[in-house]
Amino acid sequence: MNIKNDTLAYMVIGCAMEVYKALGPGLLESVYQKALLKELAYNEIQAESEVPIDVSYRGENLGIGFRMDILVEDIIALELKSVAKLEDIHYKQLLNYLLLTDKPLGYLINFNVPNFTLGQGYDKIRNLRYNKPIPDWVI
Repeated sequence: MNIKNDTLAYMVIGCAMEVYKALGPGLLESVYQKALLKELAYNEIQAESEVPIDVSYRGENLGIGFRMDILVEDIIALELKSVAKLEDIHYKQLLNYLLLTDKPLGYLINFNVPNFTLGQGYDKIRNLRYNKPIPDWVI
């Protein structure tokens, strides 16, 4: 894939589909995370895993943090799951990560599905509070 010809979001989902095709459903989330990081790197897409997220209250860091599964090109958050069904709490988790890190876009990806399609294998979440321009190559 070439970022000049495809949007980053399209490329990320393509990488997740490759992982799904190769490994299928039913493995642990950590397996899919490692495989997806390798697939992103193979496609020359910069990604970090287990990105720390701090939580502040009234300007003070609470010392309680979360970890984002994968952050792609410092702009797209990926929350990976391997569950029978995505629940509302999974969507809220990703939305909170987007809000806490001020990132515009995230994907909730569930590898434990019979078909890897929009709404079943993955969903896009937008941070509606993000008020900076999003480059065209991202979405």
